[in-house]
Amino acid sequence: MISDKEGEAQEQNEEETEEDIEVTDETAGGAKVMKRTDSHWSAVKKAITENNTLDALTTMGAVPAGFRPSTLAQLLEEGIHFRASYFLQPELTPSNLSFRDLVWNPEKSTIQSRPTRISLVVTLWNCKAIPFPGLSIQVLSRHVRLCLFDGNRVTGILPCLLDGDCFIRSNSPSPDIGILFELGITYIRNSTGEKGELSCGWAFLKLFDSSGLPVSSKTYELLLNGGTPYEKGVDVDPAISRRASGSVFQHMIALRKQPQLLVKLRSLSTQSKDILNLLPEVLIGSMCYIHLVVFYRQILGDVLLKERVNMQNADLIGNPILATFPKLMEQPDLMDALRSAWAEKESTLKRSEKRDREFLKSVFILVYHDSVFPLFQSVFLPEYKWAEEESEGTRWRMIADFLKKNRERDGALSFLLSSESLQKAFDITEITYDFVEEARKSNPLV
Repeated sequence: MISDKEGEAQEQNEEETEEDIEVTDETAGGAKVMKRTDSHWSAVKKAITENNTLDALTTMGAVPAGFRPSTLAQLLEEGIHFRASYFLQPELTPSNLSFRDLVWNPEKSTIQSRPTRISLVVTLWNCKAIPFPGLSIQVLSRHVRLCLFDGNRVTGILPCLLDGDCFIRSNSPSPDIGILFELGITYIRNSTGEKGELSCGWAFLKLFDSSGLPVSSKTYELLLNGGTPYEKGVDVDPAISRRASGSVFQHMIALRKQPQLLVKLRSLSTQSKDILNLLPEVLIGSMCYIHLVVFYRQILGDVLLKERVNMQNADLIGNPILATFPKLMEQPDLMDALRSAWAEKESTLKRSEKRDREFLKSVFILVYHDSVFPLFQSVFLPEYKWAEEESEGTRWRMIADFLKKNRERDGALSFLLSSESLQKAFDITEITYDFVEEARKSNPLV
């Protein structure tokens, strides 16, 4: 999964000690870089070969020679198998007769906790010495995409995160598994109006050492490589080569001038572990909305495991949340709207109500129906598009106005019945969940 962190990473904590920081210069983290043989190699080949525009920009000095078309953005265009919405769906066993990663715990009357080999929180901390593009292009966004990577294949993509704290879960047995970070920009070319996305460099952080033990929880300074993750020995900016000659001191000075990404692996508290273990075995996401995903998983367990009288029944299930919630992972402004609406409602609850899991789920369902659900089918809400300022601004204004009116009218029913709030033609998929169609079959990526 690849997740995006828009804008600059958080400023480095000035109190961070030198002993806590490790400078890492890796090519795929020491993992063997092998030729891609799976079906997604076509996307990588497209990113490498379609360089006409990039060649022109490089020749005219608009971008450094180490920039490339974004490998991870190319994979996003391939379909649902690299998106978080896909990994949110329950995974079936090889027989397709039961769920592999969604099990009911009758003692606790909730879904079973599932520990994984990789369960951690990583903070995108800071960026250093990233070269600026030239004046001939306008930068629309700066972001970081990240994914799980074993040196051979990318395990999935999450489209957009606006928070620097990310959770990462995986059960991959690969000894070379780690996190691949790709710094990127979305740009528009001033002379032609052509839009595109470029990788400004990538870095890899291996999550296990040579003995198979997890790496330490601390801050890492990752030196960025140019080119794509499948190229070796490419500098982001050849004008400042990391292979500087001379004394050790000169070499250290040259390294400090190299583009770097600072990330911090954080140890988990018992409470954080308990929350993460309620999530799917493979998922990357933002810590700021993890509680919303847990609600979704709990409702999924109620509907598919607790309330289904016959486990062999594969009929459509009438449940708007299950039908639409995964789409929120692809539309961060709607996810923020749900976060805002839930935080506002939660602040009005009594302490005893907050301890009642079943009561909280029932309130969450009402909040969901009154906040983001009506917006999915609104005719006036523009389609979500990454790094398009006009459409993003229009969406934010509409969402904020909708939430404000909902507070004044005590719910969304008046909005849905109003002649002024036009909705798209009704489709049964808005309110029904087809778990046979949506559930993940045997997945070679995980």
